[in-house]
Amino acid sequence: MKITIVDTYYPAFLAAHYRALPANHAKPYDQQLRSLLDCVFGTSDFYSRHLNKLGCEAQDLVVNCVPLQQAWAKAHKLPLSNLALKVPHRLFRLPVIGKFLADLPGLMDVAIAQIKAGKPDVLYCQDLSFFPAEVLRELKRHVGLIAGQIACPLPPESFLKGYDLILTSFPHFVDRLRALGVRSEYFRIGFDDRVLSLLGDVSKDMAFSFVGGISRHHGGAIPLLEHLAAQADIRVFGYGVDSLLPGSPIRQRHGGEVWGMDMYRALARSRVTLNRHINVAENNANNMRLYEATGVGAMLLTDRKDNLHELFDIGREVVTYSSKEEAAELARHYLDHPDEAADIAKAGQARTLREHTYAQRMRELVPILKRHLG
Repeated sequence: MKITIVDTYYPAFLAAHYRALPANHAKPYDQQLRSLLDCVFGTSDFYSRHLNKLGCEAQDLVVNCVPLQQAWAKAHKLPLSNLALKVPHRLFRLPVIGKFLADLPGLMDVAIAQIKAGKPDVLYCQDLSFFPAEVLRELKRHVGLIAGQIACPLPPESFLKGYDLILTSFPHFVDRLRALGVRSEYFRIGFDDRVLSLLGDVSKDMAFSFVGGISRHHGGAIPLLEHLAAQADIRVFGYGVDSLLPGSPIRQRHGGEVWGMDMYRALARSRVTLNRHINVAENNANNMRLYEATGVGAMLLTDRKDNLHELFDIGREVVTYSSKEEAAELARHYLDHPDEAADIAKAGQARTLREHTYAQRMRELVPILKRHLG
């Protein structure tokens, strides 16, 4: 199968990346893309690399990165609209969550041209909010199967109806999507063990951490983190601190935004790290931090969910809490008993490396795509 994987990256990450490497603006498309993928942001090339090892022909597109897409357009003599040529800084300032990026002409034109040029059997979209239905209908003339994947709030129904298949790590989304007339299957996310070779040896010099965003979709996270900031020695990393009230105790514990390998390094430095799901997860465990944290060897303290036992052995591989008070109590216990925390972290990492890697996930994905493509 030829598979084109379409993704969008957080504008804040793109802005930080090009600030750190300003010469990248002028580099050819392939070099810019490689530089982005080497940051291991989001799912990076975790899908394409393993799909290619399985005999597929997979490529990655980062369709909301203006300098990158400008480079492709220039190389292929595709004119960009005036708007797209003028918006790189504006684009980087768009809100991280909740903004549909498909309203930027030029970027859409380039993405469509890239897909048509690639002639994939499968178009695999990691951001269901990018292509509106009319664009998906146009692309359907050039693609055998249009698949999407989601682990965040659903976009408007009109965006969903253009997909032949939507995979989701939210078990409760499957029936909801099917009720809309959209084929859907449960598909878990995971961890890429290449991260460990990139990390190398990391000292466990941080007792307790939270690494993740704070937004309106993380409604329960702020009271929890504020309680832990007062009750335990927690360090907080990630976006969204500017949305907090000036007196929030989280501000005093905040270590800034971390992306890609810096995010993994913060997790790897932690003896214990906290996880909290977004509201839309409801009572299901699914987020990337489950696998990222265990994958790099931190003891995961995560919110209790109905299906978590299907992923990890609770109490032996991860530890769960159901209230902010219980989270604080458990954090203090495991910080006072580092050998217990280390044993759980070791068992959790072994489980992730055995069952929850992207190499394993892609072996699960290929037959799903072939079945729906057929």
